[in-house]
Amino acid sequence: MKTPAPGRTCGIVLVLLSMATLQTLRAQKNDIDIYSLTVDSKVSSRFAHTVVTSRVVNKASTLQEVTFQMELPKKAFITNFSMIIDGVTYPGNIKEKAAAQEQYSAAVARGESAGLVKATGRKTEQFQVSVSVAPTAKVTFELVYEELLVRHLGAYELLLKVQPQQVVKHLQMDIYIFEPQGISFLETESTFMTNELAEALTTSQNKTKAHVRFKPTLSQQQKSPGQQQDTVLDGNFIVRYDVDRTVSGGCIQIENGYFVHYFAPEHLATIPKNVIFVIDKSGSMRGRKIQQTREALIKILGDLGARDQFNLISFSGEATQWKPQLVPASAKNVNEAKSYATGIQAQGGTNINDAILMAVQLLERANREELLPAGSVTLIILLTDGDPTAGETNPSRIQKNVQEAIDGQHSLFCLGFGFDVSYTFLEKLALDNGGLARRIYEDSDSALQLQDFYQEVANPLMTSVAFEYPSNAVEAVTQDAFRLFFKGSELVVAGKLRDQSPDVLSAKVRGQLHMENVTFVTESRVAEQEEAFRSPRYIFHSFMERLWAYLTIQQLLEQTVSTLDAEKQALEARALNLSLSYSFVTPLTSMVITKPEGQEQSQVAEKPVENENRHRNVHSGHTLFRYHSMGDRASRITGGSSADPVFSKRRGWRGQAGVFDKLYSFPTRLGPPGPLHPLHLPYPSHRTTLGPMLPDVMSRPSDTSFPDEASHDMDLRIKETTTATTHPAPIQPPSVILPLPGQSVDRLCVDLKRSQGPTNLLSDPGQGIEVTGHYETEKAHFSWIEVTFKKPQLQVRASPEHVVVTRSRRSSAYKWKKTLYSVMPGLKMTMDKAGLLLLSSPDRVTIGLLSWDGPGEGLRLLLRDTDRFSSHISGTLGQFYQDVLWEPLAAADDSKRTLKVQGHDHSATRELKLDYQEGPPGTEISCWSVEL
Repeated sequence: MKTPAPGRTCGIVLVLLSMATLQTLRAQKNDIDIYSLTVDSKVSSRFAHTVVTSRVVNKASTLQEVTFQMELPKKAFITNFSMIIDGVTYPGNIKEKAAAQEQYSAAVARGESAGLVKATGRKTEQFQVSVSVAPTAKVTFELVYEELLVRHLGAYELLLKVQPQQVVKHLQMDIYIFEPQGISFLETESTFMTNELAEALTTSQNKTKAHVRFKPTLSQQQKSPGQQQDTVLDGNFIVRYDVDRTVSGGCIQIENGYFVHYFAPEHLATIPKNVIFVIDKSGSMRGRKIQQTREALIKILGDLGARDQFNLISFSGEATQWKPQLVPASAKNVNEAKSYATGIQAQGGTNINDAILMAVQLLERANREELLPAGSVTLIILLTDGDPTAGETNPSRIQKNVQEAIDGQHSLFCLGFGFDVSYTFLEKLALDNGGLARRIYEDSDSALQLQDFYQEVANPLMTSVAFEYPSNAVEAVTQDAFRLFFKGSELVVAGKLRDQSPDVLSAKVRGQLHMENVTFVTESRVAEQEEAFRSPRYIFHSFMERLWAYLTIQQLLEQTVSTLDAEKQALEARALNLSLSYSFVTPLTSMVITKPEGQEQSQVAEKPVENENRHRNVHSGHTLFRYHSMGDRASRITGGSSADPVFSKRRGWRGQAGVFDKLYSFPTRLGPPGPLHPLHLPYPSHRTTLGPMLPDVMSRPSDTSFPDEASHDMDLRIKETTTATTHPAPIQPPSVILPLPGQSVDRLCVDLKRSQGPTNLLSDPGQGIEVTGHYETEKAHFSWIEVTFKKPQLQVRASPEHVVVTRSRRSSAYKWKKTLYSVMPGLKMTMDKAGLLLLSSPDRVTIGLLSWDGPGEGLRLLLRDTDRFSSHISGTLGQFYQDVLWEPLAAADDSKRTLKVQGHDHSATRELKLDYQEGPPGTEISCWSVEL
């Protein structure tokens, strides 16, 4: 075994697929060269096998420390890790946690900095290994992990993190998907992709297979030609998809003696629900927490179904119910409940016991009085941010009280707000009573997290679901009975076939719909299924056996939460045996990383669990760098790169056809609008150059959740420049600039002078687009704008704080000025560092939403390709795209005209306005101005 030459260790960090913020020694950055980075992910029937390989060389003349660091999904199990240094392989060995801990403790006792490797983000956890590398030596890191993709609100999601910290000569990501049921849709989303980088992204798909490849060149990775080592690759890469399914007993797939049964029938009617929301209003909820809870509750109440019943209980030291009994979700009751929710104030202690028992008593009384609709479902949803401090405070007694009261009749879901709450307590409380627990992360999107969880349980489709298989055909089956099945989710059962099993595997799925019992029957031919999984390119073989082991371990660990000690030990022993047999790093096992002789002999990678991650940071055994985990913002807050995909060097607004910096005129059929007056610019004659430096200049965060001192300073300098040039009457931007189709020299500037409340701005059934908004005349900008598409079914709601995208009841929030590039069937959505969000497709009008920082700052609307509007367009702004006529110019004053719009006269005046479409500080234009 080679021993690296002695030398002074320097802190050089190699970060792969990581969202951590690193303070690194930039002067020595080029000493470590990542010359190859590949990610190969194969998804076979929802089970993902991902291999990350990084090849590095030490170009320095001294010994260097290299740290391999990445984030992987929380639900994933690491299965292998190895380092190859100068041809010698140093493997990671998976051991029982106690044995690994002994080795770790022994290393610490010897004075070595062994470093337990554990950290968590919102959906991810961090893996990190350090090794010293001799001059000119090469090292190859390879990490393998596996996970079962869980269907969430109608989609499976594969999340990969990308942050190499430098350009890489050979960088390639390959994602292969094989789904025998057929792929119904596939979409990609990235927080670092630019229009230039998008050229390196290719997607191919047929009925059952898909291949997504990302292979950027060196120049495509660079932030700018002058910054050859700085890369734009920094963030998330997400693939979402779903499969074809029908009203049936599901799909049974078989490979190498194991089977998996996926059950998610379509087109079932939603079962009415009786739901009680139990809301913590103790003093610790004061401020932003209670504000976001109120916001979420108001939205959730609006989503209740007409056949649902509900009630609210708020609690601090005491519990208070809104109504004495459950009430129907009528418009009147919902509006009253919203008013009540608005008035909830935070103060006092935390009496969880009495609050939940009050909810159970309400449901029990309604049941005795026969006020619960036949076949309906009863749910209790608890939201709390702290441990019990009033009434009964012993967690074990509370759990016992609640379980005895519920007695298997209702489902309890527990949401823990922040990290002060005991997640272990809530998890047991929920699992004991047929529900689940979820942590709500304190962030600007906490209200969305609450709404998102509610959407998961808002539409129950079946109750008491049980899977049945012939006893002579299968053995070692995973969980096969489920209390509830919700819309958008999926029930999964896996098992092992017996040696002498029949040629055809049959199954029955029994359950209860709203008013009837139902039995689904399905079968699968073993030989045909075995043949379907023989494609070597798309399949890693024996994956179904590993899927069975993975699911079994997950379920055994879940069962240990709500069992007695004797049974818990038996369950853990089974889970440990499977973890070791299949080389999974689970909460019961650890991976011991071996290193070359003379270096730290043991680093230990452990599987974190949710209740351990209070204020957890990475501890790597050395302190050369500060790590600040920003968490995962894939399904919610999404960070991005400093790339600028939409604005060109001239700051023109680019669509698919070119730069949006030209002037438009009216269609010929309307008649000429009159002469264009020369422009008199009070601003400096030179336009502010917003080229490569724009991302830094424009990156002022919209709230303190995402501090960025450098970009804030730059933004202040811009404001000082623009305010230094004074003029008597500052030119202001209009409410909206409308490019009218067919001309090239004019635009229509529309000013909304009367407060109209929420307004239908554009509605075009032919395009399948509707735009609504609320314009605040006092502030002269929109407080929100909402864009709705019919195909794909998508809603984009922009506010000054962030952009919320909702699809299939799944909502994600994106901060302004964070790069986003999302491609879905029929629509492309991009956002750049300047704060411009574009929604476009080849045959649709392009709609832009802009977070404008110039004069009259606020939310702005942009339109392009308006010739694509159909003849059915309507709305406050849409009216200007049909039946528009210009009266002849008045001889005395050629700056005024009359515009007839659908039989109504509007006075139009030629005025100077500030064009916000090219980014701050804006450009003055002469346009016809109309007031509405």
